[in-house]
Amino acid sequence: MKLHALLAVGLVLAVSAMAAEKNWVGEKLPKISVNFLKASPELEGKPLLLEFWATWCPPCRESIPHLNELYAKFKDRGLEIVWVTDEPNAVIRKFQKDVPMDYPTATDTGGRLSEKMGVSGIPSAFLANKDGVIVWQGHPASLKDADIEKALAE
Repeated sequence: MKLHALLAVGLVLAVSAMAAEKNWVGEKLPKISVNFLKASPELEGKPLLLEFWATWCPPCRESIPHLNELYAKFKDRGLEIVWVTDEPNAVIRKFQKDVPMDYPTATDTGGRLSEKMGVSGIPSAFLANKDGVIVWQGHPASLKDADIEKALAE
């Protein structure tokens, strides 16, 4: 095999390994044990978009307006969005002074929840229906209204 073919195969394997995050679709969302910056929202029996992010992550920042829009559109129908990071509360509060986030933010001290869910990169989002079954998983920028409608209907 020629060198460029070997390099191409190696690149494909490396990208596949990076994308090998566990597929949670069809499985129950694990118990969410995080610390909310403000009052804890009622999550039981509601569709939930759980997103793992960080203030220093450019793709995470780019997703905020999209998620603010989705939250405004679907919160009255029961959708909750929770952003989860392992950063200190002071860092999050400082960030939110400049960047409005209309939905709850929580800290996952020590990254226990992200580890349990096998999150290997951020942003990474999981959409669960009202029964806690994950119906969609992926990058939040690719989340569509139809995905949320599906979670709301189930």
